[in-house]
Amino acid sequence: MITGERMAAVDANAAALGVPRKQLMESSGHAVAREIRTIADPGARVVVVAGRGNNGGDAFVAARFLDDYDVTTVLLGRAELIGTDIARENWAALEQAEYETRAVTDSSEFDRDAEGFGLADADVIVDAMLGTGISGDLREPAATAAGAINETDATVVAVDVPSGFDADGGDHADNGVEADRVVTFHDSKPGLEDLEATVTVADIGIPAAAERFVGPGDVDLARPDGREGRPFIIGGGPYTGAPALAAQAALRGGADLSFVAAPDSVAGEIQGYTEDLIVQPYEHDVLRPEVADDLLETAERYDNVVVIGPGLGDAEETLAATREFLESSTGRVVVDADALAVVPDLETDATLVCTPNRGELARMGGPDTDDLAATADEIEAFAAELGHVVLAKGANDVITDGERTRISRSGTVGMKVGGTGDTLAGLVAALLEGTEPLEAAAAAAHVNGLAGERLAQRDGHGFVASEVVNELPAVLWGGSDE
Repeated sequence: MITGERMAAVDANAAALGVPRKQLMESSGHAVAREIRTIADPGARVVVVAGRGNNGGDAFVAARFLDDYDVTTVLLGRAELIGTDIARENWAALEQAEYETRAVTDSSEFDRDAEGFGLADADVIVDAMLGTGISGDLREPAATAAGAINETDATVVAVDVPSGFDADGGDHADNGVEADRVVTFHDSKPGLEDLEATVTVADIGIPAAAERFVGPGDVDLARPDGREGRPFIIGGGPYTGAPALAAQAALRGGADLSFVAAPDSVAGEIQGYTEDLIVQPYEHDVLRPEVADDLLETAERYDNVVVIGPGLGDAEETLAATREFLESSTGRVVVDADALAVVPDLETDATLVCTPNRGELARMGGPDTDDLAATADEIEAFAAELGHVVLAKGANDVITDGERTRISRSGTVGMKVGGTGDTLAGLVAALLEGTEPLEAAAAAAHVNGLAGERLAQRDGHGFVASEVVNELPAVLWGGSDE
């Protein structure tokens, strides 16, 4: 089962793999036509009621596969306002081939001339007004059209989902189309099983890799639509660059502020990296248990996404403080570097995203391997046992919540340079403000790797982590389709 939102991401990933949406639309339309052939004999009256999106485009294709039927295709809206190039091309194909088409520009016209469209004597009506991207009560002219469709005795076949159906939440609008049959694509959508309709899942040729491998659709799904969030990076002590990189990456990923909590012995040095950070010093030279409660109170008071680990070190008192912080936390925490050591036997109500490299993964109890992708199933099982999202970093990153697993193939050998794991942790924190942990981790891994690819293509493999930080916005907002 797949939500409408996730389905849009898979479509985009398929296009990046070389299976364009136009090809998928052809397969979708063919699947709808096949369904009609199973319920109506040639010569039957078929009326297609289509909207201006790709859902309508699927139905325009279906009409071309029904030459031995009496078909009229009704477009709700003006043809010049069809929303995508591929849907517009398929409408134009119908017109140029002299199929019977009508355009309805307002609800009163549809209400007044419904009989002229053949609804009254239709054997089959194809509902292709609204697809998976639209939810809530129908507005005009779709509302009037839905009412007219529901009043007929025709068999109603919905394309992907009935108009008015929320493919993410499973709700159905009160004035939505009451379909008898649904031809949904690639996988079923949440809530379709509850409808009083026969649901057919049509394989339209989307490769399994479009779900398995992270791609531009995953980035689209996680991309912030503005500035939001104030990640709280707990790091520094033995090292100072790591928390600064994580905090800067969070800013580049869309956070509006980025805080670093660090020992006062190194706070000034961390602040010196850039004036964009808000550094909050605490006493002691490393993180200690007596500081943990104050840091937790700050994080939870402001509902910060926390990154804990960059530059902390592995002193005994630091690990004890980390454990105390995580055991008491109920928020969202990205756990990185030395802090990962306390996770395997941790009991916490916090939502954790763990970002181990290959060595750290093995020390946590996960598989000891040089090829993470080849052991993705083992990493998934480890994440299930752990009870947290794992983003295992390697030549190919494996991202899993114990049930669903993604693999990011972006990046270059130049990403071995120190600090790129810190930039990844900060980017995950930024994206966690707007999306679920698995989606945030997958998108962040892909964007971080693509930033490295861009630098390598331009300057070779001699880049450093601070340059990756500066490249993140170009990938996240301008070049995620690479």
